[in-house]
Amino acid sequence: MSEDRIVMADFQQLFQLGQQVQGKLAQIQSDLAGRVIETSAGGGMVRVTADGRGTVRSIAIDPAAFEGRDAELLADLVLGAVAEAQRRAGELMQSEMRKMPPLPFPPAL
Repeated sequence: MSEDRIVMADFQQLFQLGQQVQGKLAQIQSDLAGRVIETSAGGGMVRVTADGRGTVRSIAIDPAAFEGRDAELLADLVLGAVAEAQRRAGELMQSEMRKMPPLPFPPAL
């Protein structure tokens, strides 16, 4: 087999591998979109629900959170709950990515 054919075969294999990886990543993204992460702050006064990609889906604030508190404190509680939901989503994504088999790259030339 000529060197050109070997190189072409390597490129075809690499292209197929890229397509497989892209498909697996799309499946992971789809699976993460269906996962639910719930966090809270302020003893449960602020609750945030996000999907596994970190997209915030809902924020619930207990009316008691408004009693005797300033807006800045409430904003900090919301921000804290959102940040925690996004942090957990990131951890979930990393966990799912680690489940993917390693890519079989050829040795460097």
